Amino acid sequence: MMASFFDQFASPSFLGVPLIAIAIALPWVLYPTPSSRWINNRLITAQEWFINRSTNQLMTPLSVEGHKWALLLTSLMIFLITINMLGLLPYTFTPTTQLSLNMGFAVPLWLATVIIGMRNQPTVALGHLLPEGTPIPLIPVLIIIETISLFIRPLALGVRLTANLTAGHLLIQLIATAVFVLLPMMPTVAILTAVVLFLLTLLEVAVAMIQAYVFVLLLSLYLQENT
Repeated sequence: MMASFFDQFASPSFLGVPLIAIAIALPWVLYPTPSSRWINNRLITAQEWFINRSTNQLMTPLSVEGHKWALLLTSLMIFLITINMLGLLPYTFTPTTQLSLNMGFAVPLWLATVIIGMRNQPTVALGHLLPEGTPIPLIPVLIIIETISLFIRPLALGVRLTANLTAGHLLIQLIATAVFVLLPMMPTVAILTAVVLFLLTLLEVAVAMIQAYVFVLLLSLYLQENT
């Protein structure tokens, strides 16, 4: 029984072909293509409003140099929100519960921010490794600690997204199993448990959106340090 709880996180395959590629490509098919008309329908208008608000929220703290990342960061946030939300549907697979996928997003983007900082302002980028006013005996130790914390950033990005989504999916499955087990024996308790399951599902919808936003927001903060 315990092993079956984790079967939902196994990458599905058909005839030996992993279906994670379809799960990753599917979100882009669901969005309507913006038209050149002056007046659009409500769906496209809501989509454009959400994209504009998200882009403005992410780009406001950044310098003009960092605004070049607007398309990349906004697209990544919308992509993560979509696959996280689709993963809450029954009989679906959530690619962002795979640490390898999240690290594949986190490491290259984090490394790009570091390279930009080392290329454009190497003195400032290296200055982050040593806080101002540090006593001389503590300089080697602080440099080592700050270097380790710098390299832990992409790991924290990937693990945070994976852990939050994995924990939420496991809780939903555990409580849903409890509802089916308690229903024949204690219907009242099963109904109360089902209410808790419904509230937890609403919470997971919020978590799916918030975690995608936090992932991109932290990347924008790393970019802010290096631009």
